[in-house]
Amino acid sequence: MLMNLKSIIIYFITGGLFTTLIVVLEENSFRLLSGLATLIPVFTLVSYIFIGQAKGGLAVGQHSKFVLVGTLISWVPYMLTVAYLAPKIGPQKAIVYGMVVFFILATAYILVVGKYNLFQ
Repeated sequence: MLMNLKSIIIYFITGGLFTTLIVVLEENSFRLLSGLATLIPVFTLVSYIFIGQAKGGLAVGQHSKFVLVGTLISWVPYMLTVAYLAPKIGPQKAIVYGMVVFFILATAYILVVGKYNLFQ
């Protein structure tokens, strides 16, 4: 159990450092760097390093296919919703609506993947 807790703490700190870096760069007007850092798939990058260490390349390959399709199904509509609504109703409301769209589509996607045992 101690090894698992140690790993969880490392995962948490690693993800938090990347998120903090992106926000600090943006707040200090390093827009190009924050944009580049935001475009880097930070969470998948960090996750795949740790998944690869724990489960190997096959698990990373299967998960990457799952995420690729899921991105098209849920993340792209989320971003389109935010991009369209933010100028009209403000960023906070647009993000809320975007997250609703995301969670509805992501939940449907996960249910379909589970039902048909895709990406196994």
